[in-house]
Amino acid sequence: MRQVLILIAEDENRLAAFVEKGLKKSGFDSIVAADGLQALNVIQREPIDLLLLDLGLPIKNGWEVLQEARSLNPDLPIIVVTALTDDRDRQRVLQAGANDYLSKPFRFSDLLAKVNLYLAEK
Repeated sequence: MRQVLILIAEDENRLAAFVEKGLKKSGFDSIVAADGLQALNVIQREPIDLLLLDLGLPIKNGWEVLQEARSLNPDLPIIVVTALTDDRDRQRVLQAGANDYLSKPFRFSDLLAKVNLYLAEK
């Protein structure tokens, strides 16, 4: 059976490494993309099971990645992880096609609960 693969689209190295380490400890494989263009390239060539997406990515921002990822893979679970905390931002993210939303800073246990929820549905 194929290992679950999670794409972490995050340009903050320390945060990406923290999430990657936590996911590995929890039994998941992951790939880190430091910009939106890298993230879209990974989605096109790898069997991604879940996308953790920061909105503030360089080259292509997270909003663009969200739209393009949705068109490339309509069933891909996408959890936006962002510093935006306003309720209107949350609504915009969900209306744009994300499955869920988590505000930075966050507890890893909260992120892991969301990851497990969406992967259980697959």
